[in-house]
Amino acid sequence: MALLKANLIIDDEWTRIDDDAAIVPNGPVIVSLARWQRDRAALISRLPHVGLMLRSDQPPTDAAGDIARFGLIALEFPKFTDGRAYSYARLIRERYGFTGELRAVGNVLRDQLGFMQRCGFDAYEIPDGADARAWTAAFGEISVRYQRAADRATTAIVLRRETLETRGAFPDGDSVVGMWAY
Repeated sequence: MALLKANLIIDDEWTRIDDDAAIVPNGPVIVSLARWQRDRAALISRLPHVGLMLRSDQPPTDAAGDIARFGLIALEFPKFTDGRAYSYARLIRERYGFTGELRAVGNVLRDQLGFMQRCGFDAYEIPDGADARAWTAAFGEISVRYQRAADRATTAIVLRRETLETRGAFPDGDSVVGMWAY
């Protein structure tokens, strides 16, 4: 799989390590939750060059005490109908304050990239040979957001308020905030 990050297809510097494989001596590695729990003492010396792979049935609460330690967290999208990783991404960014790379892996679809980004993902495994321009165009296809999310994009109600205030719609200091919650 190719890696899309910062609107570019880049070489992946991280190596995924199977649970029964030897850990490579150099470079950043991604391990499963089971491997992290089993070999935590040995892996902790490699931090922050250790990434955690969470399957869709493994909520971030299973690693809550260690989330800030990782340089990368990969969340699995096993199939189109399983969206648990969206919720996990928001928890990891907002509740646990994770600032490292948050990667979408598995069944990553172009038309979902914008939604993934809103939830906090900043890297995406995409099919080999994918056209980066076609995939990154997905980020701009939805220009108005109705709800606040992990990406902190301006919502429609705030844009509307700013437009009305610019036009002088509230001459006596009132604002649209009293009319709608946002």
